[in-house]
Amino acid sequence: MAFADNRKQLPSIAHLRGLQLFDAQGQAVATLDNKPGQAGSVAVYAALAEQFGGIHAEAARHGLSLYAEHTADARLHPGKHPNIDRLIDVADAKSGPFSVQRLTLA
Repeated sequence: MAFADNRKQLPSIAHLRGLQLFDAQGQAVATLDNKPGQAGSVAVYAALAEQFGGIHAEAARHGLSLYAEHTADARLHPGKHPNIDRLIDVADAKSGPFSVQRLTLA
């Protein structure tokens, strides 16, 4: 299935303004904003956090399958898709795991 189709199957993120990712030491490593260009990543990462309790190797592999055709593009063009690159690194045990904090709308 294509990413657009997978995205439609994910839970709504309308209540989120974004997400923050934290490393094992509790340091913020990334903020994903719920805005055009990043909303799909917010949806993927939020769904992974809900399903897996955080972003670890198993969650990352599932996330890469959700990104579908974008994962292949990210592998061909490192740096083009930083949120996918992060999952690739976690899946390959090069970084992570990460905890996820949901940033809700006020």
